[in-house]
Amino acid sequence: MIRIGIDTGGTFTDVVAIDDQTGRAVAGKVPSTPADPSHGFIAAVRKALSLLDAAPDDIAVVSHGTTVATNQLLQGKVDRLGFITTAGFEHLLEIARQSVPDGYGNSYFWVKPPRIVPADLVRGVGGRLDADGQEVRPFSTADAKEAARHLKAAGVRSIGVSFLHSYANAEHEQAMREVLEAEFPEAAVSISSDVLPEYREYERSMTTLVDAAVKPTVSGYVGRIRARLDALNGDARKNARSIPFYVMKSNGGVLSAEEVVRQPVTTVLSGPAAGALGAALISAHAGFDRILTLDGGGTSTDVAVVLHGEPAVTTEGGVGGYPSKIPMIDVVTVGAGGGSVAWLSPEGTLKVGPRSAGADPGPVCYGRGGTEVTVTDAHLVLGRIPAGLLGGEVPLDREAARAGLAGLGGKLGMTEEAVAAGILEISAWNQANALRQVTVKRGLDVRDFQLTAFGGSGALLACRLVDILGLRGVLVPPDPGNVSAFGLLTVDVRNDYVQTYVRRHDRIDVARVRILFDDLQASASKALHAEGFEEAEQVFKRSADLRYFGQAYEVRVPVPEGDFAADGVVEAFHAAHEAMYGYSFRGDERQVVEWVNLRVTGIGPIRRPEFAELPEPADGPPEPAAIRQVWFDDAPVDAAIHDRRTLRRGDRVHGPAVIEEYGSTVPVHPGFTCDVDRWGNLLLTQEDRAC
Repeated sequence: MIRIGIDTGGTFTDVVAIDDQTGRAVAGKVPSTPADPSHGFIAAVRKALSLLDAAPDDIAVVSHGTTVATNQLLQGKVDRLGFITTAGFEHLLEIARQSVPDGYGNSYFWVKPPRIVPADLVRGVGGRLDADGQEVRPFSTADAKEAARHLKAAGVRSIGVSFLHSYANAEHEQAMREVLEAEFPEAAVSISSDVLPEYREYERSMTTLVDAAVKPTVSGYVGRIRARLDALNGDARKNARSIPFYVMKSNGGVLSAEEVVRQPVTTVLSGPAAGALGAALISAHAGFDRILTLDGGGTSTDVAVVLHGEPAVTTEGGVGGYPSKIPMIDVVTVGAGGGSVAWLSPEGTLKVGPRSAGADPGPVCYGRGGTEVTVTDAHLVLGRIPAGLLGGEVPLDREAARAGLAGLGGKLGMTEEAVAAGILEISAWNQANALRQVTVKRGLDVRDFQLTAFGGSGALLACRLVDILGLRGVLVPPDPGNVSAFGLLTVDVRNDYVQTYVRRHDRIDVARVRILFDDLQASASKALHAEGFEEAEQVFKRSADLRYFGQAYEVRVPVPEGDFAADGVVEAFHAAHEAMYGYSFRGDERQVVEWVNLRVTGIGPIRRPEFAELPEPADGPPEPAAIRQVWFDDAPVDAAIHDRRTLRRGDRVHGPAVIEEYGSTVPVHPGFTCDVDRWGNLLLTQEDRAC
């Protein structure tokens, strides 16, 4: 049987397929179809089947990383969304949170996220619960019906419901959902007690509203893919088998498409999460436990930090300016991809990104009508990429790129090569700043890390990043342009459950905490069972968010299963707080620890792909396929051009050189060496560090 992973990017849709019987793995790319990504998805499935000479009946599972929800939020396409909340709290979105912007010297301005719901589509409903979930005032059915009818008349498509303290008692929200089902059944409805049963009214409400906003889009997209998969496989009723279809979640797990439709907010960082997980597994297998992942695509670059094989996870993320407290892999995205456009500011300064030429029309060199110079055009003119991408499937017009650069250079008084070098330098610094954001700003020394670069454009600036940041080196995995798709085949089914329980440690009811953990675990177990995992296969991880009394934010620490010692959890909190912030109040009786949230993650483990070793090295150094003039500094040099498929374990390539393969290119700058390890990874190091 065949497992297929598909990652949709802005320019290409990547696919990796593995035959579990033979162990054979294949990788490929097809053009993305932004108007309807499901067309590109099915094209990728067809390509995987053709590469393996297989039929649809051979497919065991398809896993997918999607940017549908992400793109909707980034583009601000939130259409006719309504908000129902507790009467008296209708201005919750105006109050919001105050945040200070970084980096532009304007920190004296207090800014707030954009409104996701206009004021006229916010309705209050009578009823009130206290912080322990006890009813203070009964739910007003009359108010609920009036709110439903008002939003229906206003043409609303989706509704988010978030009542005060519903994390402690969901009865009022459930009653509101019943009213909406009766009065407005065609609306997509999300209630906060399902989406995020956690305190902090603003963040809980915003996360619920984001879930409601993307629900119609994700539901329609998943439905189209399901229909096309069934059509590909023939009539599913005749075959009595529908191809299993999973979608990547932001937390680093996958979930069946049917369940994802019920909780679409969990997919807002689906694609970048898959890349980070795939890179983490590859790097750990190669012997690296402190890595930075860099996923360079056509539109953007995603970076993350991985410690001991685990990408960092946050609940303080967001997309498009909309905060979301669902657990997600901590990824920072910058507009620094191959299609990033070079442009001049009103002051005449050269800028690169964040706007992208995308897949259509794409860079000037694509010959599809693009008129704006991009990073890809700069690489081509400097000779760092070949005259055709994807093994020649996408021919590139070097003269058109040169003409575009000449037009930009004429305004700057620079040659085409100088402008191209400037574009790449700016793009490299954009990526370097993103890497600093996930390390230095979190108290980590970037020089302690190995960079794992992947994606179609991920390795193109790798050597320059080593220069700028002082990195230990760079690992470029095999088929780097398909690592995100590969990552989809390495991740487990994963569900997160949370329950707010705010208590000072000296007043905590340990028996009650154990009961709450057991309830959360029972919910996680039920969900895993529905996904086909028997009780013996299920794995659970417990954790708790703790803080010092009076602090605004928490630190998450693991909690043992069974009859755990609460004092042991507090000791773990002291240690984690000291590691994160440089101090703790351990032993200070005046500083009381407070418990805030209890969490359980349910995991359904899947079979990991096996890594194939390269053949033994041949006699003598690797022979280049050609010699090409490549610009690395102020003048072109003769660079050895190597076909990656011909390299064997133990081979060493000295810069200046370029290593080419289907889907990606690795320039090896002067002063760098590239070693091939037993698994086929390319290891780039500066020559004075090479071993």
